[in-house]
Amino acid sequence: MDSAEKIALIRQMRPEDSGGIARIYSEITKKSVEADFEKLIYAHAEGKDSACFVAELNGKVIGFMISYILTLGFGIDKSGWIATLGVDPRHMGGGVGGRLAEESFKFYKSQGISRVYTSVRWDSTDLLSFFRTLDFERSDFINLAKSLE
Repeated sequence: MDSAEKIALIRQMRPEDSGGIARIYSEITKKSVEADFEKLIYAHAEGKDSACFVAELNGKVIGFMISYILTLGFGIDKSGWIATLGVDPRHMGGGVGGRLAEESFKFYKSQGISRVYTSVRWDSTDLLSFFRTLDFERSDFINLAKSLE
């Protein structure tokens, strides 16, 4: 039985989930989270345009997806945007991320949204593979960056 089958709950993210989300994020990135990380989680959890979900197993957060509705974009209709996601490394590969994504897709469809976007580093082959399994494809956008040093 994989992790997704054993999940007791996929639910909307709550502010008190910030500790579990910070733990997972830190384990994945191998760095400690910023001091204002919890404030960011609170803001997303309480946002009216947020589609943020957690996967919970035995009362413990084992995965999260932070996404939101963007109503004004550079020439695109109202859309969904996946900002970040994470699954506890002990539960990766078990379908947890896919279940979180499906829950956010259901939310977006209920809001009349037909397109969901995300941005992934070109060398993040694991994330690219994950999003391809969800039928994501290259969009018409080009990511731009500017250093403010």
